[in-house]
Amino acid sequence: QVHLVESGGGSVQAGDSLRLSCAASGRTFSSLAMGWFRQAPGQEREFVAALGNGGTTAYADSVKGRFTISSDNAKNTVFLQLNSLKPEDTAVYFCAARSTYFSNDAYTTTPQYQYWGQGTRVTVSP
Repeated sequence: QVHLVESGGGSVQAGDSLRLSCAASGRTFSSLAMGWFRQAPGQEREFVAALGNGGTTAYADSVKGRFTISSDNAKNTVFLQLNSLKPEDTAVYFCAARSTYFSNDAYTTTPQYQYWGQGTRVTVSP
């Protein structure tokens, strides 16, 4: 079992930046692939960014060039740097993890992840 705890959300203005953190426990961090998803009110959860355990990354087109996923393996933590925020980035952001041992893939769909955090809210005002 993997336990994920997100932090770092908040209310900002358009153009501002935030850094989200997701602390993982319960399994060796190097055996996990990690992802960030978001869900706006009345919408389905959508992919934002992913990090394979070999360092492979993937991003949704809507956030490419603005968001960056990274990790600190010593702290069992994955980060999502959000720059140049837009009102349409407003959502609850969820961290996700899946066990992976022989793949460096960055996974981009919700069914591919086994474990989810509780979410952290990001609100961007015009």
